[in-house]
This record gives sequence, structure tokens and C-alpha cells, in this order.
Amino acid sequence: MIKTFPTVWQEKLAALNFNQLTPIQEQAFPLISQGDNFLGISPTGTGKTLAYLFPSLLKLKPKKSQQLLILAPNTELAGQLFEVTKEWAEPLGLTAQLFLSGSSQKRQIERLKKGPEILIGTPGRIFELVKLKKIKMMSVDTIILDEFDELLSDSQYHFVSKITTHVPRDHQFVYMSATNKVDTSSLAENTIALDLSDQKLDTISHYYLQVDKRDRLDTLRKLSNIPDFRGLTFFNSLSDLGAAEERLQFNNSSAVSLASDVNVKFRKVILEKFKNHDISLLLATDLVARGIDIDNLEVVINFEVPRDIESYTHRAGRTGRMGKTGSVITFVTHKEDLKKLKKFATVSEINLKNQQLHLK
Repeated sequence: MIKTFPTVWQEKLAALNFNQLTPIQEQAFPLISQGDNFLGISPTGTGKTLAYLFPSLLKLKPKKSQQLLILAPNTELAGQLFEVTKEWAEPLGLTAQLFLSGSSQKRQIERLKKGPEILIGTPGRIFELVKLKKIKMMSVDTIILDEFDELLSDSQYHFVSKITTHVPRDHQFVYMSATNKVDTSSLAENTIALDLSDQKLDTISHYYLQVDKRDRLDTLRKLSNIPDFRGLTFFNSLSDLGAAEERLQFNNSSAVSLASDVNVKFRKVILEKFKNHDISLLLATDLVARGIDIDNLEVVINFEVPRDIESYTHRAGRTGRMGKTGSVITFVTHKEDLKKLKKFATVSEINLKNQQLHLK
């Protein structure tokens, strides 16, 4: 299929050593291309973004504004999608624009006047612009709802349903989800579902570290001191995350949190530093990490066992993306933790000695 892509894309794919589409990309392409309503379910890290971007971008007509709308549940994911979309749209002479709450609405309205073919944003801000008649839903041919399971949450769905009532009858809906916990009654009629959720990402190794509850922060500090170590560290609660950041920074550890109250610009700076290995530990909760995509992320750390298998799978999927290798390390403080963890993954025990991790 890659051979049928425009030459500019083929060259780009060759430079990235990308010579084969993933199963979700391969199977979604014809269905999205022919305009079917489509639900794609595939684990995090299997290439879902490009699975809908490749066919959707190839259908667009340059210079015809507002043809494609992509909705994401949070600012991180929307920003991430914007970067990826630009990368593949610009070689085709197409323009994308990003619309986030918390950014200047006036500036966004100015951008709309330039007639971008692709609109990407969070539901709240997109709906505001629809209400102001700045985004004309009658022009939109395709709506993509990324992380659809998240967009169904109470705070978001209110806006999503209002946006989708403004569209013409013959437009296309594309839904993407990493889990099969999707309420199919909320899908458009005649939606074709493709469920690849049982794919195993076998490039990820799963470990646990036996540690006393009171020693967890010290263990994190020791991990951050390992030369070249970089780990995305998940907390189940915001209060634990805040306390951990404070203590780690007090002990001069290279750790920064990505709490949801950090403004968009500063978040970008933090993520860039983490991507460039200037920060060893990036601390986050599930909500905050939904849209984080870090190339070649080596390690995901669970400060405690996640609440459920969905959380574990989402976290684990931040590493070992697109066939690369990665590790997940979960701190275990008692037997019950380990019992629960073993329901989520096949795990091996490791320990930390002299700034090195060893299999027990």
C-alpha cells in the first residue's frame, strides 16, 4: 500500500525506515478512504494516529477550507496530533490549525480566516467557535474523534454531541480508541467496527520492584541518579504526585511533574526537556498523560499498582511504541499488590543495586 502513497510521503517513510503499515493502518485505510463511518480499536502504540491520517489527508482538496475536524479529549493530545498532522499535511500543500481552550480565541479566529483545510482541537473550544459561526460545520466532510472512550466522559460528551448535531447528513465519522470499552449506542449509524484490542505489544518487558511504602520516594530518587535514566512516572492520585515532586526536588533529583494546572507553554518546555534527556523523571497522572507521545521512551514507572487493567495498559503503551522496546516497572509494597499486578501482566522481579537494575 505504501507504494501507492504520494512520492513526498514515500520518501519521508523511507527516511524513517517505515516500510510496512501496522495492522490498524493497513485495515483502516480502505474503509476510511471510501467514506465509511468507522470505529478503530487498537492498543496504545500501534500507530492509530497515522491509521486515520493517511486516508483522511489523501481525500482533502487543497485550498478548500474546514474539510476535516479532529477532536481530542485534552490539550496534550490535541497538541500532539497537530504536530503529527502538520508533518504529513504540509508536503501535500495542506494546512492544519490548532484550537485549544486557554489560548487566545481572537488569534484562533484570525487563523480561521486563512482557510485551513484541517481543524484540530478540544471539544469545548471547538464548540465555542461553532456557536460563533467561525467554524462552519456544514463544510466539514469528516469528523475524527480520537481517544473516543475519553470523549464519552461527562465533561466532554456534552460538547461533542452539540458539535456533531451541526454536521450535514452525508459526512463521515471516524472513532478511535485504545480500549474496547466503547458504548456503541453513541456511534453513528452504519459504523464499521474493527477491534484489534487483543494485539499483544510483545516489545514491552514488565517488572516489579519490591519496596517498603515509606521507601518509594527514595527508590525514585535512586532511579533518577542512574546515568542516562529516563522514566515517565505515574501516580494514582494528584496529592501523591505533588508531594513526590516536592520531596524529590528538595533532594536535588531531576524530577518535574506535569500537573494539569501547568500552562500549555510551560508544559511544552517540560516535555521538550524530558525528550532531550535533561529531566530524568517526568511525574504524571493518567489524565495528564493521555496525549503524551515520547519517541523511544525507555521506561514507564508505576509509583503504585494502577487501579485497573485499562490504566495499566494505557501507561505501558507509552513505551515500546511502534515496535520499539520498552520496560514497565511497578512498585509493589505488599502481597496483595503483586496479586493484582499479575492480573494485568506477566511480571519478573528486579532489584536496584549500585545504580543498576538487576533481574532477581
